Amino acid sequence: MNAFGDRIRELRKSKGYSLRKLAPLVGVGFSYLSKVERGRLDFDGSPSESLIHRLADVLEADEDELLLLARHLPQKMADRIFEQPEVFRVLANCDQKQLRSLVKRVEKTAGH
Repeated sequence: MNAFGDRIRELRKSKGYSLRKLAPLVGVGFSYLSKVERGRLDFDGSPSESLIHRLADVLEADEDELLLLARHLPQKMADRIFEQPEVFRVLANCDQKQLRSLVKRVEKTAGH
């Protein structure tokens, strides 16, 4: 499963870009970009944050979404975790049902 690569492919195609057209716009070779989409990178399997930022910009995508799909923690989320680690320790120990319930309550009170 390669959620990040699948999302990049979806965004690329929705913009009408081929691999060869998008690659120079984000400063990589088309074969590297193909590996990104297929989840075939040689090292840790995740593109650099720098590339993710460029892809988000060129593809007009949500940068936080792309960072998370690539298993990178967006800086504003990391900052929040470090500000209140006790909250995130509790959240990390919640099961899926508890987390869904919390999200619904927060969204309701935040007016989402």
